[in-house]
Amino acid sequence: MSKVFKVHAGNYWSDGGALMGVLPYAIWKDKIKTDERRRQKMDLNLLLIVSGQRRILVDTGLGNRLNHKQREIYQPGEFALPASLAELGFTDRDITDVVMTHLHFDHAGGIVTGFGNQDALTFPKAKYWIQKDEWKIAKNPDGLNKAAYLFEHQLGLLESHGNIELIDGEVEIHTGISCVKCGGHTMGSQYVQIDSPDAFYIYAGDIIATKFHTSLAITSAYDVCRQDTFKAKKEIYERLKARNGILLLDHDTREWEVPISSLRI
Repeated sequence: MSKVFKVHAGNYWSDGGALMGVLPYAIWKDKIKTDERRRQKMDLNLLLIVSGQRRILVDTGLGNRLNHKQREIYQPGEFALPASLAELGFTDRDITDVVMTHLHFDHAGGIVTGFGNQDALTFPKAKYWIQKDEWKIAKNPDGLNKAAYLFEHQLGLLESHGNIELIDGEVEIHTGISCVKCGGHTMGSQYVQIDSPDAFYIYAGDIIATKFHTSLAITSAYDVCRQDTFKAKKEIYERLKARNGILLLDHDTREWEVPISSLRI
């Protein structure tokens, strides 16, 4: 039986207009709280799945290696991942697997932890599950995507010292736990499905980042293909409806578990 836990890895601020995509400011301005620069606070809600001897973490947060300019732009809070794992009774060496929904900076930064002038893999014993297409674009981003993939050093350290499993499509990585490639947000985005006897969950990553993004039509300007994001949302909702499942939100500051029965889709 699998158990799921929210792991709070910190927070940061992101441009509200970019998060809302083509949705006009006049529509969302009274519904979404922003600062004076119209930035929206984003939590980093990671997923920990405990199943038998496996401790599967989904995404790694921002990490603690942002440069001065990045810290000024994103105003990150404290890198809370190690402390949050400790509150659940786990250490970095207990993590057996890390699934990357995608490799944007706010999800892949925590692959590495900095200690003064030294860097090390945060989870040295883990196998990293990454879609082939995502690894390819992250290693060699084009002009459209370069700004989103800020951690060449982290990926290089992972490549030289880590255990990477590149996958393609839908892959069951453990009994009842699957990575499902969907694209949309990035070329190689994937969501995580947890099918256990007592509950059915989907952690959608940035396909459905917040409660506001549960609407099929609302997509982020960060998405490389809005049509694929739309299709991915429909697929996720179909799977959740079939099992009366629960959607898990990675960036919402107030909600984590959202029963599909509570959504008006």
